[in-house]
Amino acid sequence: MYYNKNEHVGDTEDIGTVIFDLTCTADNGERFIIEVQRTAQDNLKKRMLYYSSKLIADQAPKGNRRAWNYAISEVYIIVLMDGFAMPDAGDEKCFLHDICLCYRDHGKIFYDDLGFIYVELVNFVKAEAELVNDLDRWLYVLKNMSSLNGLSTYLRKPIFEKLFQLAKYSKLKPEEREMYNVSLRNKWDAESIRSSQEDQLKRAREKAMAEGKAEGEVIGKAEGKAEVIKNLLSSNKFSISEIAELADVTVEFVKQIEAEKAKGK
Repeated sequence: MYYNKNEHVGDTEDIGTVIFDLTCTADNGERFIIEVQRTAQDNLKKRMLYYSSKLIADQAPKGNRRAWNYAISEVYIIVLMDGFAMPDAGDEKCFLHDICLCYRDHGKIFYDDLGFIYVELVNFVKAEAELVNDLDRWLYVLKNMSSLNGLSTYLRKPIFEKLFQLAKYSKLKPEEREMYNVSLRNKWDAESIRSSQEDQLKRAREKAMAEGKAEGEVIGKAEGKAEVIKNLLSSNKFSISEIAELADVTVEFVKQIEAEKAKGK
Protein backbone atom coordinates (compact mmCIF):
# COMPACT_ATOMS: atom_id res chain seq x y z
CA MET A 1 0.00 0.00 0.00
CA TYR A 2 1.22 3.54 -0.73
CA TYR A 3 -0.01 6.98 0.21
CA ASN A 4 -1.30 9.42 -2.39
CA LYS A 5 -1.49 13.18 -2.49
CA ASN A 6 -4.27 14.47 -0.27
CA GLU A 7 -4.93 17.62 -2.31
CA HIS A 8 -7.03 17.37 -5.46
CA VAL A 9 -7.22 20.55 -7.51
CA GLY A 10 -10.36 21.26 -9.53
CA ASP A 11 -10.25 21.08 -13.32
CA THR A 12 -11.46 24.68 -13.60
CA GLU A 13 -11.36 27.78 -11.41
CA ASP A 14 -15.04 27.25 -10.60
CA ILE A 15 -14.25 23.87 -9.00
CA GLY A 16 -12.43 24.34 -5.74
CA THR A 17 -9.57 22.32 -4.35
CA VAL A 18 -10.46 19.30 -2.23
CA ILE A 19 -8.14 18.29 0.62
CA PHE A 20 -8.59 14.86 2.16
CA ASP A 21 -7.22 13.83 5.55
CA LEU A 22 -5.51 10.79 4.05
CA THR A 23 -5.69 8.90 0.76
CA CYS A 24 -3.92 5.66 -0.10
CA THR A 25 -3.92 2.91 -2.70
CA ALA A 26 -3.66 -0.80 -1.94
CA ASP A 27 -1.47 -3.19 -3.90
CA ASN A 28 -4.53 -4.46 -5.79
CA GLY A 29 -5.53 -0.94 -6.88
CA GLU A 30 -8.25 -0.30 -4.29
CA ARG A 31 -8.36 3.34 -3.24
CA PHE A 32 -9.18 4.63 0.22
CA ILE A 33 -10.04 7.98 1.72
CA ILE A 34 -9.72 8.14 5.49
CA GLU A 35 -11.41 11.05 7.23
CA VAL A 36 -11.31 11.91 10.92
CA GLN A 37 -14.21 14.02 12.24
CA ARG A 38 -14.23 15.34 15.79
CA THR A 39 -17.40 17.45 15.59
CA ALA A 40 -20.86 16.70 14.16
CA GLN A 41 -21.66 18.07 10.71
CA ASP A 42 -25.06 18.26 9.04
CA ASN A 43 -23.57 17.73 5.57
CA LEU A 44 -21.22 14.88 6.50
CA LYS A 45 -22.87 12.28 4.25
CA LYS A 46 -23.02 14.63 1.26
CA ARG A 47 -19.41 15.64 1.72
CA MET A 48 -18.26 12.01 1.81
CA LEU A 49 -20.30 11.31 -1.33
CA TYR A 50 -18.62 14.27 -3.02
CA TYR A 51 -15.19 13.05 -1.93
CA SER A 52 -15.85 9.60 -3.36
CA SER A 53 -17.05 11.06 -6.68
CA LYS A 54 -13.89 13.18 -6.83
CA LEU A 55 -11.67 10.15 -6.35
CA ILE A 56 -13.59 8.26 -9.04
CA ALA A 57 -13.61 11.15 -11.54
CA ASP A 58 -9.86 11.68 -11.13
CA GLN A 59 -9.24 8.18 -12.50
CA ALA A 60 -10.45 9.19 -15.96
CA PRO A 61 -7.59 9.84 -18.40
CA LYS A 62 -7.39 13.17 -20.20
CA GLY A 63 -7.71 11.44 -23.55
CA ASN A 64 -8.45 8.08 -25.18
CA ARG A 65 -11.37 7.37 -22.83
CA ARG A 66 -12.78 4.77 -25.21
CA ALA A 67 -9.72 2.58 -24.63
CA TRP A 68 -9.99 3.26 -20.88
CA ASN A 69 -13.56 1.90 -20.98
CA TYR A 70 -14.38 3.17 -17.45
CA ALA A 71 -11.85 0.90 -15.75
CA ILE A 72 -12.63 2.36 -12.32
CA SER A 73 -10.85 0.85 -9.34
CA GLU A 74 -12.67 0.19 -6.10
CA VAL A 75 -13.12 3.24 -3.88
CA TYR A 76 -13.84 3.18 -0.15
CA ILE A 77 -14.45 6.05 2.25
CA ILE A 78 -13.60 5.40 5.90
CA VAL A 79 -14.89 7.98 8.37
CA LEU A 80 -13.75 7.92 11.99
CA MET A 81 -16.24 9.89 14.09
CA ASP A 82 -14.79 10.83 17.46
CA GLY A 83 -17.21 12.15 20.05
CA PHE A 84 -20.44 12.25 18.09
CA ALA A 85 -22.94 9.84 16.59
CA MET A 86 -23.83 8.99 13.02
CA PRO A 87 -26.20 11.60 11.56
CA ASP A 88 -29.80 10.36 11.64
CA ALA A 89 -28.74 7.13 13.36
CA GLY A 90 -31.54 7.37 15.91
CA ASP A 91 -31.27 5.13 18.97
CA GLU A 92 -29.08 2.58 17.23
CA LYS A 93 -25.86 1.96 19.17
CA CYS A 94 -23.89 0.22 16.43
CA PHE A 95 -20.30 1.45 16.19
CA LEU A 96 -19.59 0.20 12.66
CA HIS A 97 -21.69 1.08 9.60
CA ASP A 98 -20.78 -0.68 6.32
CA ILE A 99 -22.69 1.03 3.50
CA CYS A 100 -22.88 0.32 -0.23
CA LEU A 101 -25.18 0.92 -3.22
CA CYS A 102 -28.09 -1.52 -3.21
CA TYR A 103 -31.67 -1.97 -4.43
CA ARG A 104 -34.34 -0.42 -2.20
CA ASP A 105 -36.88 -3.19 -2.65
CA HIS A 106 -34.88 -6.34 -1.86
CA GLY A 107 -31.50 -5.06 -0.62
CA LYS A 108 -29.38 -6.85 -3.21
CA ILE A 109 -26.08 -5.09 -3.88
CA PHE A 110 -26.23 -2.95 -7.01
CA TYR A 111 -22.57 -1.86 -7.17
CA ASP A 112 -19.96 -3.38 -4.88
CA ASP A 113 -16.90 -1.26 -5.74
CA LEU A 114 -17.96 1.86 -3.85
CA GLY A 115 -18.28 1.63 -0.08
CA PHE A 116 -18.68 3.92 2.89
CA ILE A 117 -17.57 2.81 6.33
CA TYR A 118 -18.55 5.02 9.24
CA VAL A 119 -17.06 4.27 12.65
CA GLU A 120 -18.79 5.72 15.72
CA LEU A 121 -16.11 5.62 18.39
CA VAL A 122 -18.61 6.96 20.91
CA ASN A 123 -20.53 3.68 20.63
CA PHE A 124 -17.45 1.49 21.05
CA VAL A 125 -17.51 0.67 24.76
CA LYS A 126 -15.52 -2.57 25.00
CA ALA A 127 -12.95 -2.91 27.77
CA GLU A 128 -9.45 -4.27 27.09
CA ALA A 129 -10.36 -7.75 28.31
CA GLU A 130 -13.24 -7.84 25.81
CA LEU A 131 -11.10 -7.23 22.72
CA VAL A 132 -11.39 -10.30 20.50
CA ASN A 133 -9.92 -9.26 17.12
CA ASP A 134 -7.71 -6.65 15.49
CA LEU A 135 -10.69 -4.42 14.63
CA ASP A 136 -11.56 -4.24 18.32
CA ARG A 137 -7.95 -3.47 19.18
CA TRP A 138 -7.68 -0.71 16.57
CA LEU A 139 -10.89 0.96 17.71
CA TYR A 140 -9.88 0.70 21.36
CA VAL A 141 -6.49 2.30 20.65
CA LEU A 142 -7.98 5.06 18.50
CA LYS A 143 -10.56 5.92 21.15
CA ASN A 144 -8.25 5.74 24.16
CA MET A 145 -4.88 6.77 22.75
CA SER A 146 -4.79 10.07 24.64
CA SER A 147 -5.23 8.32 28.00
CA LEU A 148 -2.97 5.29 27.44
CA ASN A 149 0.25 5.27 29.45
CA GLY A 150 1.43 2.01 27.90
CA LEU A 151 0.30 -1.05 26.01
CA SER A 152 -1.20 -3.99 27.86
CA THR A 153 -0.83 -7.63 26.86
CA TYR A 154 -4.10 -7.33 24.90
CA LEU A 155 -2.43 -4.78 22.60
CA ARG A 156 1.11 -6.16 22.52
CA LYS A 157 1.63 -6.29 18.76
CA PRO A 158 4.35 -4.58 16.66
CA ILE A 159 1.84 -2.41 14.76
CA PHE A 160 0.29 -1.04 17.95
CA GLU A 161 3.70 -0.52 19.53
CA LYS A 162 4.72 1.55 16.52
CA LEU A 163 1.46 3.51 16.64
CA PHE A 164 1.97 4.17 20.35
CA GLN A 165 5.50 5.47 19.73
CA LEU A 166 4.19 7.82 17.02
CA ALA A 167 1.48 9.08 19.34
CA LYS A 168 4.02 9.73 22.11
CA TYR A 169 6.16 11.64 19.61
CA SER A 170 3.26 13.85 18.53
CA LYS A 171 2.70 14.90 22.17
CA LEU A 172 6.26 16.12 22.66
CA LYS A 173 7.00 19.80 23.10
CA PRO A 174 9.11 21.41 20.31
CA GLU A 175 12.32 21.31 22.37
CA GLU A 176 11.63 17.71 23.47
CA ARG A 177 10.95 16.70 19.87
CA GLU A 178 14.24 18.23 18.73
CA MET A 179 16.12 16.33 21.46
CA TYR A 180 14.39 13.13 20.38
CA ASN A 181 15.26 13.79 16.72
CA VAL A 182 18.93 14.39 17.60
CA SER A 183 19.01 11.17 19.61
CA LEU A 184 17.34 9.27 16.79
CA ARG A 185 19.74 10.69 14.20
CA ASN A 186 22.71 9.67 16.37
CA LYS A 187 21.27 6.17 16.63
CA TRP A 188 20.80 6.01 12.85
CA ASP A 189 24.34 7.35 12.27
CA ALA A 190 25.81 4.72 14.60
CA GLU A 191 23.83 1.99 12.86
CA SER A 192 24.93 3.29 9.46
CA ILE A 193 28.61 3.27 10.53
CA ARG A 194 28.31 -0.24 11.96
CA SER A 195 26.59 -1.48 8.79
CA SER A 196 29.21 0.21 6.60
CA GLN A 197 32.05 -1.38 8.59
CA GLU A 198 30.44 -4.81 8.25
CA ASP A 199 30.11 -4.31 4.48
CA GLN A 200 33.74 -3.23 4.19
CA LEU A 201 34.91 -6.23 6.21
CA LYS A 202 32.80 -8.57 4.08
CA ARG A 203 34.21 -7.13 0.84
CA ALA A 204 37.77 -7.39 2.22
CA ARG A 205 37.23 -11.05 3.09
CA GLU A 206 35.77 -11.81 -0.32
CA LYS A 207 38.68 -10.03 -2.02
CA ALA A 208 41.25 -11.91 0.07
CA MET A 209 39.58 -15.23 -0.71
CA ALA A 210 39.46 -14.42 -4.42
CA GLU A 211 43.12 -13.34 -4.46
CA GLY A 212 44.14 -16.42 -2.48
CA LYS A 213 42.30 -18.65 -4.90
CA ALA A 214 43.90 -16.97 -7.91
CA GLU A 215 47.35 -17.17 -6.30
CA GLY A 216 46.80 -20.86 -5.58
CA GLU A 217 45.85 -21.48 -9.18
CA VAL A 218 49.01 -19.71 -10.38
CA ILE A 219 51.18 -21.70 -7.98
CA GLY A 220 49.50 -24.92 -9.04
CA LYS A 221 50.08 -24.19 -12.70
CA ALA A 222 53.72 -23.29 -12.06
CA GLU A 223 54.32 -26.49 -10.10
CA GLY A 224 52.67 -28.52 -12.85
CA LYS A 225 54.81 -26.90 -15.53
CA ALA A 226 57.95 -27.35 -13.44
CA GLU A 227 57.32 -31.10 -13.39
CA VAL A 228 56.80 -31.17 -17.16
CA ILE A 229 60.02 -29.20 -17.67
CA LYS A 230 61.98 -31.62 -15.47
CA ASN A 231 60.74 -34.55 -17.55
CA LEU A 232 61.70 -32.80 -20.80
CA LEU A 233 65.15 -31.99 -19.44
CA SER A 234 65.65 -35.62 -18.36
CA SER A 235 64.88 -36.86 -21.87
CA ASN A 236 67.91 -34.97 -23.26
CA LYS A 237 66.02 -34.54 -26.55
CA PHE A 238 65.21 -30.83 -26.44
CA SER A 239 67.12 -27.60 -26.12
CA ILE A 240 66.36 -25.00 -23.45
CA SER A 241 64.53 -22.78 -25.94
CA GLU A 242 62.51 -25.72 -27.31
CA ILE A 243 61.43 -26.73 -23.79
CA ALA A 244 60.45 -23.12 -23.04
CA GLU A 245 58.30 -23.07 -26.16
CA LEU A 246 56.70 -26.46 -25.44
CA ALA A 247 55.85 -25.54 -21.82
CA ASP A 248 54.81 -21.98 -22.71
CA VAL A 249 57.26 -20.43 -20.23
CA THR A 250 60.32 -18.21 -20.45
CA VAL A 251 63.83 -19.48 -21.07
CA GLU A 252 64.85 -18.06 -17.67
CA PHE A 253 62.20 -20.21 -15.96
CA VAL A 254 63.50 -23.36 -17.70
CA LYS A 255 67.09 -22.51 -16.62
CA GLN A 256 65.84 -22.03 -13.03
CA ILE A 257 64.23 -25.50 -13.07
CA GLU A 258 67.41 -26.98 -14.60
CA ALA A 259 69.52 -25.45 -11.80
CA GLU A 260 67.15 -26.79 -9.12
CA LYS A 261 67.20 -30.21 -10.79
CA ALA A 262 70.96 -30.20 -10.76
CA LYS A 263 70.94 -29.47 -7.01
CA GLY A 264 68.66 -32.42 -6.49
CA LYS A 265 65.56 -30.47 -5.50
